[in-house]
Amino acid sequence: MKALITGASSGIGLEMAKYLANEKNYDLIIVARRKKRLEKLKKELKTKVEIIELDLTKEENVYKLYNQTKKSNIDFLINNAGFGLFGAFNVTNLNRELEMIDLNIKAYHILTKLFLLDFVKKDKGRILNVASSAGFLAGPHLNTYYATKNYVLKLTMAIYEELKEQNSNVHISALCPGPVNTEFSKVAFGYFTIKGLSPEYTAKYAIEKSLKNKLIIVPGVSMKLGLFLQRFIPYKLQLKITSLIQKRK
Repeated sequence: MKALITGASSGIGLEMAKYLANEKNYDLIIVARRKKRLEKLKKELKTKVEIIELDLTKEENVYKLYNQTKKSNIDFLINNAGFGLFGAFNVTNLNRELEMIDLNIKAYHILTKLFLLDFVKKDKGRILNVASSAGFLAGPHLNTYYATKNYVLKLTMAIYEELKEQNSNVHISALCPGPVNTEFSKVAFGYFTIKGLSPEYTAKYAIEKSLKNKLIIVPGVSMKLGLFLQRFIPYKLQLKITSLIQKRK
């Protein structure tokens, strides 16, 4: 079995690579911008590992990645690369937001589309799109990030139903964690005040649930409870609560 993981140089992606290689015996293709980190990770893995250094904020590199790996017999695609940006919409940098949209949405969309076409032809394969609990909400002060994760979650849900209607053996899942102790906060210029889950736990939980064909994967009891209760809260109150949480970062 072989998995392709984007954003594998740190955080959840790095821990997914470790778990899949060392516990599930998957060969890997690991992708990120930071080659030295990928090389360090490769030394910790027990299976065959190919390193690809690419910046997936650039559309041409997304197609390059697919063309470079489409004949590699990928069984499991994990779209994990992404970042956020804290701040009010009239304050944050437009170019940085567009880079986020290119990575968090466009790269996911392209890779999901192209690999799904291949998987459907073979009638086998698995895709795990790393979304967020933010995908269920609007996010004042982390606005574009929340919007991108809404896109990823809703697209994944729609594809899941389409595959089900087609009686396909291809499976797709969305990982929707709350705060996880990764480099996200540093990159986004903000810091979580809520205690985050460990990336090791999140990665293991996500892989296991994905392999069991679960659609929406939410690690952590408190986040499951929070998302359940959110259904009963009016939208304007949700916005106020979310805004207060983000302002504390």
